[in-house]
Amino acid sequence: MLQNTTTLADLSEGVLDAPQDSEINAISAVDLSLWYGDFQALFDVNLNIKKGLITSLIGPSGCGKTTFLRSVNRINERLGYVRIDGSISVLGHDIYGEGVELIQVRKQIGMVFQRPNPLPISIRDNVLFGFNLHGENRKGMSKQDKDDIAEMALRKVLLWDEVKDRLDQKATELSLEEQQKLCIARLIPVKPVVMLMDEPCSALDPKGTEAVEELIWELAGDYTIVIVTHNMAQARRASHECIFMLMGKVIEHEATARLFVTPDKRETADYIEGRYG
Repeated sequence: MLQNTTTLADLSEGVLDAPQDSEINAISAVDLSLWYGDFQALFDVNLNIKKGLITSLIGPSGCGKTTFLRSVNRINERLGYVRIDGSISVLGHDIYGEGVELIQVRKQIGMVFQRPNPLPISIRDNVLFGFNLHGENRKGMSKQDKDDIAEMALRKVLLWDEVKDRLDQKATELSLEEQQKLCIARLIPVKPVVMLMDEPCSALDPKGTEAVEELIWELAGDYTIVIVTHNMAQARRASHECIFMLMGKVIEHEATARLFVTPDKRETADYIEGRYG
């Protein structure tokens, strides 16, 4: 557990960083259960998600995928009727532990939602919004320094060439695909260790979906990415490992190629073959 004098901010500075090894667990959940009032949504979830990989979460609606995702960056706490038992660790450090600052959890564990949510300000200001809010070294930086950070983030998400001549344009005027890329770019200057994506392509057309999937692969390795999807083809295309959930429980967690070809559990086979869900 983190001590009172330590925050997740130290992860980005290397103080608490783990070895650069894909076998290291970026996220570990131990006996995680969650209730919305009297309704139990998660049952004793035990998961180890490896560092630097893309892991997809699949399962029918209401099975707990998004609830788990929102538990990892503690969004569920905004609901006063939520109760959580068990623990979640990021790189071995309990994010629900005593002394952990919620603002640092949100900084280090970024979230991308189903529909893009750019702010009604310029493209440049969108990219720098989190950095201006959280960046420890932002004071005293020149405009050029910040412009360089914005360019780096937009290049990282393969959006720079499309928007470099219109950085002062309102972000809400971009296409949905561009907006979703921008929302991912907004995370990068803050230097998260984990990116959580809740059906990031559900509002996009096939071309936009392909572009975002290409981006996800570009980001793999530099970030640990967990993606919720209802699209079985997308889970196969865009993840190293896959977790199948059903009725709030983890049924199977396996390499994606193996899970879709030779699943161990009958429930998994029934779901991916379309027998229910």
